[in-house]
Amino acid sequence: MILIIDFGSQVTQLIARRIRELSVYCEIIPWDADILNTKSISEAKALVLSGGPDSTMVKKSPTVSKRIFDLNIPILGICYGHQLICKLLGGKISKSKKREFGKTIIRRNSKDQSLLLKDLFKNNIEEVWMSHGDAVTELPEGFVELASSDTSSFSIIGDAARKVFGVQFHPEVFHTVNGKKFLENFVDIANIKRNWTPVKITESLIEKLKNEIGDERVICGLSGGVDSTVTALLLHRAIKNNLTCIFVDNGLLRKQEANQIEFLFKKHFKIKLKTVKAKNLFLQNLKGVSDPEKKRKIIGKLFIKIFEKEAKKQKKVSFLAQGTLYPDVIESTSVHGKAAATIKSHHNVGGLPKKMKLKLIEPLKTLFKDEVRKIGAELKLDNSFLNRHPFPGPGLAIRCPGEITDKKISLLREADHIFIDQLKKHQLYDDVWQALVILLPVKSVGVMGDARTHEYSCVLRAVNSSDGMTADFSYFNKEFLEETSNKIINEVRGINRVLFDITSKPPGTIEWE
Repeated sequence: MILIIDFGSQVTQLIARRIRELSVYCEIIPWDADILNTKSISEAKALVLSGGPDSTMVKKSPTVSKRIFDLNIPILGICYGHQLICKLLGGKISKSKKREFGKTIIRRNSKDQSLLLKDLFKNNIEEVWMSHGDAVTELPEGFVELASSDTSSFSIIGDAARKVFGVQFHPEVFHTVNGKKFLENFVDIANIKRNWTPVKITESLIEKLKNEIGDERVICGLSGGVDSTVTALLLHRAIKNNLTCIFVDNGLLRKQEANQIEFLFKKHFKIKLKTVKAKNLFLQNLKGVSDPEKKRKIIGKLFIKIFEKEAKKQKKVSFLAQGTLYPDVIESTSVHGKAAATIKSHHNVGGLPKKMKLKLIEPLKTLFKDEVRKIGAELKLDNSFLNRHPFPGPGLAIRCPGEITDKKISLLREADHIFIDQLKKHQLYDDVWQALVILLPVKSVGVMGDARTHEYSCVLRAVNSSDGMTADFSYFNKEFLEETSNKIINEVRGINRVLFDITSKPPGTIEWE
């Protein structure tokens, strides 16, 4: 097992994800935990120190005990962790004369045959992703420089004897071309068996649920997406008939979604399902609300209110289960409540009442979408369902900036249906991570049939991603966009203009709200 010490980076969980992709189990622990006295440290075969938003030169900046170096296990520092290793062992850190953000070329400067560089630097260079304003300016005793950039020395350092290494860049993000190989080499240095598989993940989650829940009863908030569905299947394996799924038809779903969900769970999975029709309740509470954070909070509170009401109708329900994923958590708050900045709240992360009468259970909250899909496959979930694009818990409400009305949601629902059908028709659906339509809160002037129109505009949004933390917009040819635009304008009365979003993440997010 590899233990990752989290210093508040937005991408700490990506380190875990990349290591798990190598079939190696890992855990994340906050920097201010009693690390040396945890069960995890006794089981750890290696340590990774994450990046973070702080400066090691600031008084009371996050740190760890110098005694970690007495454990005699391999250690890898990334960005902030790289600088912290140097500071703890007697090196020097300074403000960089020139900061490094984004793509950077580093060059191998040493003939040192470090295993960390195995099968890398084939042309003496590597393309990496940097994000730092401080830099190591003097190495601790025993360390050598392995690579540098044009801007700063010591992009990679190592003490082979102690198996302690530091990299100034982020190997965990896909922008570092061979980042996974760096991590793979570190795993090999640690001599860790690669036996962490989807089968083991699934078995571990089911066993954990059995131990946590026991003979108590659970209701699962079911949206119909992959995440909540996999959550329900895991729970059903763990507790059988002590599970009841609650599906809330809030009027903010995709076209024909409710019918599909009811068929899937009642007929196919044969899992207890209660459908609550709540369209009017949601629309009434969202009336006049345009702030996206308020929308999420309102929707989240209404979901919980409904779940609590339905729980009272069940016998002795103790838990509420949700399909929360790590990208939801990391964008709402740091996974450990530390220094990571809040990007946006999620209805099922930050909006739950403090005195909720049910205990919350989220078996997927440290996993990414691709890991969830692997678990779903292990649970025999059909590929056509597994590969569905992500759909947010608040539904179409956050794809309709401004005030929510039944008419606007209806327009959006029809436009979204056409866009998805077009992707499937042209065999593009599986090539896209997520596709959606946004209905803009403004009307524009148009001309149709020689007559003036004053109708809504919508935006087509499609992105490619591996984890949802970063994303690039998907490219479509002119013919596809033209055909899709024409179908929406011709078939959806109330929309007279179609736009295409070419913003990546960052700087944008995948959803607009």
